[in-house]
Amino acid sequence: MVILASASPRRQELLKILFDNFTVEPADIDETVRKSIELEQYPEYLAVKKARHIAEKHTPQDMIIGCDTGVFIDTLMLGKPDNSEQAKEMLNLLSGRTHKVITGCCIMHKGKTVSFSKVTEVEFYRLTSEEIDDYIKTGEPMDKAGAYGIQGKGSLLVKRINGDYFNVVGMPVAELKQRLKLL
Repeated sequence: MVILASASPRRQELLKILFDNFTVEPADIDETVRKSIELEQYPEYLAVKKARHIAEKHTPQDMIIGCDTGVFIDTLMLGKPDNSEQAKEMLNLLSGRTHKVITGCCIMHKGKTVSFSKVTEVEFYRLTSEEIDDYIKTGEPMDKAGAYGIQGKGSLLVKRINGDYFNVVGMPVAELKQRLKLL
């Protein structure tokens, strides 16, 4: 059995590219990260933590896939905004600049664990206050790291990307397929 340790509808849709059948078990974990972990390693650390949490409830024959995505700019990791004001701050920070989207993935199967991080650079157009406010009014930013979804109306904010588009959505499926070969 393949189990996705995530409630993300975007990850569920992407995993259908790789597997016809899988179950979804969101990992309800404490997402606190040890201070010894470097900031850009947080997503991979959390992906492993999520996969381990779900793996404890299953047999080693089950394949567990955990993922976590973060948006990084300057020395900050932008998570999901708590409110529209926080979303506005994040979008203003990203406006006219390039940032990194890092997705960490972990696969556990038959006693083996493979984890990795994938980095994609995303450049935003310079956004006006009105464009930011209009985007926030769509509600789309509220459940997404960095307050935008590249697969939706947030695509209108993006000038260019360097790397894997699906990584920005939340799961680098081609890399994941390659890593599955290692198990």
